[in-house]
Amino acid sequence: MASWQAHAISFFLRHTFKPRLARASDAIRARGIMNGGVFKTPAGVKIVQANLGGVPGEWVEPVSGTCPAILLYLHGGGYFACSARTHRPFTTAFALRGLRVFAPDYRLAPEHPFPAAIQDAVATWQALRTQGGASTPMVIAGDSAGGGLALATMLTLRDAGDALPAATVLFSPLTDLAGTGASRHTNNRRCAMFFESALMRATEFYLPPGADPRDPLASPLYGDLRSLPPILIHVGEDETLRDDSTEFARRALAAGVAVQLTVWPVVPHVWQLFHPFVPEGRQSLAAAADFLTRTAAASRTGGTITALPNPAAH
Repeated sequence: MASWQAHAISFFLRHTFKPRLARASDAIRARGIMNGGVFKTPAGVKIVQANLGGVPGEWVEPVSGTCPAILLYLHGGGYFACSARTHRPFTTAFALRGLRVFAPDYRLAPEHPFPAAIQDAVATWQALRTQGGASTPMVIAGDSAGGGLALATMLTLRDAGDALPAATVLFSPLTDLAGTGASRHTNNRRCAMFFESALMRATEFYLPPGADPRDPLASPLYGDLRSLPPILIHVGEDETLRDDSTEFARRALAAGVAVQLTVWPVVPHVWQLFHPFVPEGRQSLAAAADFLTRTAAASRTGGTITALPNPAAH
């Protein structure tokens, strides 16, 4: 059963954020709406600005203790908004659970359209790999567009013969810029954050004229998914983007990838941002951190983790 907090935040967003974003006529106005969040850095975490592979960003680390893995965290925002700073609710939560996190401020559209974000994510990953060394377990995660970017990064690395992450976490990933999922229509009113039209505008901001929205690096749903590492996916049942997750999970499983999918009732898109208020956010982040640390530990010892599909909601 969903918490009253999940019901409350979904109601609030549906009647405030969602209509405001729908009225935004261009990327700059939409960016201003999406960048408005403020989050206090919790005790026990330190944040240090850095530049890796020519890409600015920030290290988010626990003040004390050893870290089992390095996490590359790619923020969402439709490829045109948000930053490492706006997504500190994610990165600090992972740091508090023992992970050493780097969140890059990759270039944003429309000023820097596809594939600029992928180039920056790959450059950051390669710099992290060089810095951490081959023996350091590395994992990757992202929400919304950042989830799609994490997948595009892995596809690029795999095709180049580079080392892949030990595991991946995707929160409500944007995997299909062509917008073919039925949930784009069936959840258009129920979704707490996005009308379908807002999602399609994000595609227009990101893709240059003439680009194919089914290009696997823009829409990983259409890619060859073989040989990807274990993936955990959390998505909300009411999201317009729900089927970007469920269909991707189906295709990844068919390609032999270990996938664990959980569809959560009531919660809004990327509800983990609201984890100080919404218990489902804390539950999701805890499960994700456990998945990443266990898989990183298995990769260090040469073991494996098999993640089975789990369509049951919390």
